[in-house]
Amino acid sequence: MIDLHSHSLFSDGLLLPSELIRRAEVKGYRHWAITDHADISNIDHIVPRIVSAAREVNRHWNIKVIPGIELTHVPPETIAALAQRAKELGARLIVVHGQTIAEPVPSGTNRAAIEAGVHILAHPGLITPQEAELAAQKKVFLEITSRKGHSLTNGHVARLAQSARAVLVLNSDTHSPEDIVSLEQRARIVEGAGLDKEALPKMDEAAKNLFLQLLTSL
Repeated sequence: MIDLHSHSLFSDGLLLPSELIRRAEVKGYRHWAITDHADISNIDHIVPRIVSAAREVNRHWNIKVIPGIELTHVPPETIAALAQRAKELGARLIVVHGQTIAEPVPSGTNRAAIEAGVHILAHPGLITPQEAELAAQKKVFLEITSRKGHSLTNGHVARLAQSARAVLVLNSDTHSPEDIVSLEQRARIVEGAGLDKEALPKMDEAAKNLFLQLLTSL
């Protein structure tokens, strides 16, 4: 299994990176990403520490980890520059906290993230058909999530992504041990989003290909 969106205690998660990763490994995951929340105030502090944790785990355990970041509630105009800064600091995976209906995310965030060419637009809420089409063109993954609140628009995201032929990814947005979803739960989340049984293997294959591409540069 693979998950490309999780949080440690470097932002609002509950666990050290090593414990988070170990719990994911025991649950059956073989590919994992830590993507703690960041803005201009903490990005320099968080990214190098996630990079160090990922390198240490990759040397000793079977599960493989890539360090990332989730740019969160930032002015849309700053997303491209912050994404570049995160890469310079060592982040391999760039996620942007999309316009979920559960939080007051700044208007224009979805489009700015897609235009910046980030890897994943997390929980994009009521994303527009035009934004979904642009995501397909830019090869930005659109997230289906198991996270409470953010998951309310999974069906909408799935429908527009399929229509636009944008790539979907299923992530847990893990903050605590209970958030790490099982294979059975993953299948039910995909079904609940209105997708067929073949969707999950396709989503995981696309996510794995991205993961391996990013891992080679770590």
